[in-house]
Amino acid sequence: MTTPSAAQRPFSDTRHGITREDPYAWLRAENWREVMADPETLPQDIRDYLEAENAFYESRFGEPTKALQEKIYAEIRGRIKEDDSSVPAPDGPFAYYSRTREGDQYPLVCRAPREGGDETILLDCNAEAGEGYFGFGGAEHSPDHTMIAWAADRNGSEYYTIHIRDAATGKDREETIEKAGSGALWANDNASFYYVELDENHRPFRVRRHILGTAQDEDTIVYEEKDPGFFVGVGLTQSRRFITISAHDHQTSEVWLIDADKGGAPSLVEPRHENTEYSLEERDGTLYILTNDNEAEDFKIATAPVSDPGVSNWQDLVPHESGTLILDMDVLANHLIRLERKDGLPRIVVRDLRTDSEETIAFPEEAYSLGLIPGYEFDTATIRFSYSSPTTPAQVYDMDLETGARVLRKQQEVPSGHDPALYETRRLFATAADGEEVPVTLLYRKGLSLDGSAPCLLYGYGSYGHSIPAAFSVSHLSLVDRGFVFATAHIRGGMDKGYRWYKTGRAEHKVNTFTDFIAAAEMLIEAGYTAKGRIVAEGGSAGGMLMGAIANMRPDLWAGVMAIVPFVDVLNTMLDDTLPLTPPEWPEWGNPIASKEAYERIASYSPYDNVEAKDYPPILALAGLTDPRVTYWEPAKWVAKLRATKTDTNPLYLRTNMGAGHGGASGRFERIKETAITYAFALKCVGLA
Repeated sequence: MTTPSAAQRPFSDTRHGITREDPYAWLRAENWREVMADPETLPQDIRDYLEAENAFYESRFGEPTKALQEKIYAEIRGRIKEDDSSVPAPDGPFAYYSRTREGDQYPLVCRAPREGGDETILLDCNAEAGEGYFGFGGAEHSPDHTMIAWAADRNGSEYYTIHIRDAATGKDREETIEKAGSGALWANDNASFYYVELDENHRPFRVRRHILGTAQDEDTIVYEEKDPGFFVGVGLTQSRRFITISAHDHQTSEVWLIDADKGGAPSLVEPRHENTEYSLEERDGTLYILTNDNEAEDFKIATAPVSDPGVSNWQDLVPHESGTLILDMDVLANHLIRLERKDGLPRIVVRDLRTDSEETIAFPEEAYSLGLIPGYEFDTATIRFSYSSPTTPAQVYDMDLETGARVLRKQQEVPSGHDPALYETRRLFATAADGEEVPVTLLYRKGLSLDGSAPCLLYGYGSYGHSIPAAFSVSHLSLVDRGFVFATAHIRGGMDKGYRWYKTGRAEHKVNTFTDFIAAAEMLIEAGYTAKGRIVAEGGSAGGMLMGAIANMRPDLWAGVMAIVPFVDVLNTMLDDTLPLTPPEWPEWGNPIASKEAYERIASYSPYDNVEAKDYPPILALAGLTDPRVTYWEPAKWVAKLRATKTDTNPLYLRTNMGAGHGGASGRFERIKETAITYAFALKCVGLA
């Protein structure tokens, strides 16, 4: 089949006296807002190119590896307990949970009497989904348990429709909320809820209150954000006393409170201050505030009275401790629970607010994942948390905070079988060019020979402070059981080693993210875990930008590069302030519109802008047509430029899901098919297909 070739059309852009040519700019649809809502409106010339790339992918890779993909799919699906249930979460007279039936793509939302009794299926997402894309945005029950507000996205664009269901009859009311965010927060009157509205550029900018029985256009505007660089969200304190409205970018936030009983206008806790973040909970008229205020780089917890909550009244309760990053907190009637990361590993610390005594929950493995699972109730002495490691399937525990007793409530089952003793997990460190020690988590079969013969999949992300947990994955085993070392590089730009780790991997320090990843690869080669040309690199979204950068910087290291919905046209995106995420992203990357320095810095690493006439490794790029986060034209332009510029004959594939967005396929089994594609590509790159 003929290799696709995108037309080159003259287009230039001049900023700060610098002119760039961009012959593939036409792949950005001028009507992109319409395309997000209705993919059928995509201009025909763009559709023709994307479909030509899809046909090329299918002819050269999809069909030839079909049997391998199906085998991997069957393996991964065989490790999933299809008929499964979450641990029920009690709330008043009921316990709520979700479950899946064998063969179903989507969950059932259910409840049963708290003390036992017949199940009620509140929502069957399989019945609601139909045949197309179905992004479930969650379901929230009213405080009196009579109504369910649930949300769905029907094309992957993250425009959600909120439906209101009578819990007793199972029927939806006629009224709906269109083009909203993914959730609704009920007020305590059981007759109204709050939701986020998206503007014409797909930004969550406004909070409205909907009263049951009224039309959407009558909904009161409760809060509207004027700064396009700040996104808006709604939440609820665990005490159910306050609805919270947060306005935030990636480094700055502020919170407003609404009385969940009385409603009314929101009141501001503390005005936003650049580079200061805070979030909060409430207990007995006191706010508990998680913040990095006053140079608390790794965060602290302060208190303030609800009656006068400004920063002048913030009193430290859990002081800042450098190197101990407070990730999250819950506040119950008598206890404060915080999730921390210290020395690269998570732990849970429980403080009895009556005595100020503390207990720490940690585990002995070299690398593991730990998470708090919030419940509905405030006046309780039970917390729930999850634990797993690369070798240990997920476990869910309940802990009695009065007695310290732990109860294992759920153990992840692997129907096809899993023996943790066959695998080994290691936490190693790679030395970066500036001397920093970069953690790298490994999973491989025991008995691995450190002679460099093993292939390796090296995964990375490294942006927005997002840390990659050392968790169990049923899919990773399909590579590990074929001899792969599965490695995760915890590079700068994440917060794996504290907030400083994030700061030294963003904005003017962004290149550290890329060089850390390269250092991880070189360490694995030197230690004999793999060899040059035996490493397949993988990253998605901002991690896809990482893939584009390391392909440009060190193409010789990689057997292949897998870029999933990759953010590769960084400079053009940061110059386009009409795109949904651009203004909130400026603190992360810099504002190239306002700053020549930021322009030149981003231009120096933006993958699309740095494609050169040289040999590249095999590359697979996956995209989603209705993706509002990384728009489809970023990978499309990148692949088009690579095709026209690179000097090798290595495979280059672009597969665009024409009916999905950033998260790919919506059904749980359809997502496995996309994983099977990437794993088949990895195996082919190292000669194991």
